[in-house]
Amino acid sequence: MVPPPAPESPLLRGPRMLLRRWRASDRAPMAAINADAQVMQHFPAPLSRQESDALLDRIEAHFAQHGFGAWALEIPGVTEFAGLVGLMRVAFAAPFTPAVEIGWRLAPACWGQGYASEAARCALRYGFETLELAQIVSFTVPENQRSLAVMQRLGMQCDVREDFLHPRLPPGHRLRLHRLYRIERQQWLAQNRPAG
Repeated sequence: MVPPPAPESPLLRGPRMLLRRWRASDRAPMAAINADAQVMQHFPAPLSRQESDALLDRIEAHFAQHGFGAWALEIPGVTEFAGLVGLMRVAFAAPFTPAVEIGWRLAPACWGQGYASEAARCALRYGFETLELAQIVSFTVPENQRSLAVMQRLGMQCDVREDFLHPRLPPGHRLRLHRLYRIERQQWLAQNRPAG
């Protein structure tokens, strides 16, 4: 029996930005982001163009399978492409899986202006209000203070007893230890209940 097609992911809008599906023209600027040593300092290595394109192929396959994924971030009036923000099913086994992760990766020119937090709030809203996920997680190395600050601004919470060793990195790797943050659907709905 052929499964029904996954629903088309809608355009998500915030006050200053939008999250949309990928265009062919996004591949070169995403490759530049993935090749940037500053962007990739908390990852094992920058990505080649081939590796970056393979990442986008996996993102498109995730959309095809699940109906959601990591969207392209556009900031109207500023840039047609600023990076990616979105929701992905965690693709490895860990004590907290199965789970859906929220993540982001922006061009350095767009750092420090609240775009990641604004776009991530849109993604969380979609995850909790449309997909009705029970929980969304995020994780990074403890040294990645920028991403940890975004997680905290989103209302996500951590318990350092849930720090874990990333199973895709070898023992002794400098980035193997990761910090896990979570937010529950009921917590999100309570925090974002309309006034009145």
